[in-house]
Amino acid sequence: MGWQRQSHGPSVQQALEDAIHAVTGERTAVHAAGRTDAGVHGLAMRAHVDIAKDIAPFRLMEAINARIRPNPVAVLACVTVADDWHARFSCIRRSYEYRIVNRRAPLTHEAGLAWQVPPPLDEGAMADAAGRLVGRHDFTTFRSVHCQADSPVRTLDLLSVERDGVRLFIRAAARSFLHHQVRSMVGCLALVGMGRWSPDDVEAALHARDRAQLGLNAPSDGLFFVRADYPDEA
Repeated sequence: MGWQRQSHGPSVQQALEDAIHAVTGERTAVHAAGRTDAGVHGLAMRAHVDIAKDIAPFRLMEAINARIRPNPVAVLACVTVADDWHARFSCIRRSYEYRIVNRRAPLTHEAGLAWQVPPPLDEGAMADAAGRLVGRHDFTTFRSVHCQADSPVRTLDLLSVERDGVRLFIRAAARSFLHHQVRSMVGCLALVGMGRWSPDDVEAALHARDRAQLGLNAPSDGLFFVRADYPDEA
């Protein structure tokens, strides 16, 4: 069900918290740099947990990974941080990647890990449209109606489109994102790539500040949380 603990299904947070409890005997919350929706993937999510047990970081990592099986979750690294370090509030930049497979043949090993778009996509037009969204804007159009953020205004540092054969990679970076923002932007870029929208249409949707003007919300399968940056790191 995504990152956040849910009452109606398994989540990454619950799997980690249960594994930590099994290792330390402590019930404690795991805080992440971001919250991913159901079906979204995390390649390098940052998270922190406060525990009292005296255990070396490497041993804690190994123990969590042993206890968390068979869930498709793994701790890649574990370190001790300052008491005032917070995975969410200390983070200064979050990066996502969205993967599209642009072909008619069905997905096989990439099923669930990319969005299959059969019609040919014009990545040049998509890149033009993406550039219209970079900067500080009111992203109400690209925000879920269930978004809990206080403000729809965000500064988008990066939104790029690159093609490698039949695969397109859309990369986005910002200090923070609104709920469904990346998927909503990708959906509209895909419409541009298919020739159903123009880059001007994307810009008009942005300025409308109206969720009803959104063209398409891309599925969760192709979205990956790839990086979280902090001020004390190179």
